[in-house]
Amino acid sequence: MEISELVYDRPDQGKFRVHRSSMLLPEIYELERQRIFDKCWLYLGHESEVPNPGDYVRRVVAERALFFARNRDGELGVFHNTCPHRGALICRTDHGNAQVFQCFYHAWSFNTSGELIGLPDAEGYGPDFDRAELNLRSPRFDSYKGFIFVCFDHEAESLVDYLAGAAEYLDLVADQSPAGMKVIPGSNRYTIKANWKLLAENSMDGYHALPTHKTYFDYMANEVGGNVPSISNRKGLGRALGNGHGVVENDAIYGRPVAMWHPYFGEESRQEIDRIKDELIGRQGRDKALRMCEKTRNMVIFPNLVINDIMAVTIRVFQPTGPDSMDVTAWEMAPGDETTSMLRRRLDSFLTFLGPGGFATPDDTEALESCQHGFRSGGVEWSDLSRGFHRDPRGDDELQMRSFWRRWQSLVADLPHVENFERGLGLYEQPEVTPSPELSVAADN
Repeated sequence: MEISELVYDRPDQGKFRVHRSSMLLPEIYELERQRIFDKCWLYLGHESEVPNPGDYVRRVVAERALFFARNRDGELGVFHNTCPHRGALICRTDHGNAQVFQCFYHAWSFNTSGELIGLPDAEGYGPDFDRAELNLRSPRFDSYKGFIFVCFDHEAESLVDYLAGAAEYLDLVADQSPAGMKVIPGSNRYTIKANWKLLAENSMDGYHALPTHKTYFDYMANEVGGNVPSISNRKGLGRALGNGHGVVENDAIYGRPVAMWHPYFGEESRQEIDRIKDELIGRQGRDKALRMCEKTRNMVIFPNLVINDIMAVTIRVFQPTGPDSMDVTAWEMAPGDETTSMLRRRLDSFLTFLGPGGFATPDDTEALESCQHGFRSGGVEWSDLSRGFHRDPRGDDELQMRSFWRRWQSLVADLPHVENFERGLGLYEQPEVTPSPELSVAADN
């Protein structure tokens, strides 16, 4: 099978399928590293994580060691976490504050702007030694509303062009507070033994919510005496946002700390939540404010960033470590000036559903690992994502996942990318493309 055939996309037939070898083969994973993770904008962190001069955070992005820091003038910098001298890691702790970064191997020292400022026996290098040539190196980076991204392709489009329609949904998070939004210190980290693309699908899949997370919805109904609308009756919409990004936006059926009160928050919180809602309406206008308050959003920014704006705001990143494994890290986001009681309720909502021991995350992990085991069993070549092809998109349809896979195919198979491929109920022919002859893969039967 040619790699260009791994996605079967026929709107005229109402069929969309993905060949399961795309989840299994090392050859595919290597192509993803080269053509996706070396080319796309990837989430690194949030500016609020380094609020003060000298603050730094280290991360691994696409298997590359990086760190970002504020210099003494408060400017943000991003650096490859490797000493230009002999390669050792410069930043050896996950976060902190420093005036100088010193390599433990040979004691070369760098300031918070990445400049080489000291090394033992500098005279031993001769009069032509140029320190500037051995400053820390920076990848291409940019930020949008505080969200920091890196790109290892200097010829790629700008970040704002790459975000396309996803920028609007980042606005709905970033604009929730006049004090700005911040990432709460601490994170959840775990590993899933499944292909990374399964989590991209799952993160904006409204179809699985009721059967997979039934325990959570039963729990919520019991907590408030059944006073939660049925998830099966909620209204929602799936959208393709361009460049493989997608979102599912639904009516909220539970309280939201941003400003949608519910009895399980406690009567004592009602006045404060109503005050926040009034402030939002005054600052953002009624339509946008009510959308912030009364809608939930699960968004994937291609390839591996998830923003869950549901009962809490969660940033989740998954770094593939092989064709059948990924490392996942999640952070909670809150208004910069949120009060202790409100923050406590927000964190409780986050951990209850999205925490590693919550109602949802273990369910999803089990489901994805189960899929990966099922792929290895053979016998079935294709996975189906055809739901909703012949109707206006709903929150429990699969349009947004199809958008992800179209972008994936265009990059991995080196094909032209087609945006807005689905238009409501209309049917139209798939445009002809010339497949790339570079790699063929064997079907896994």
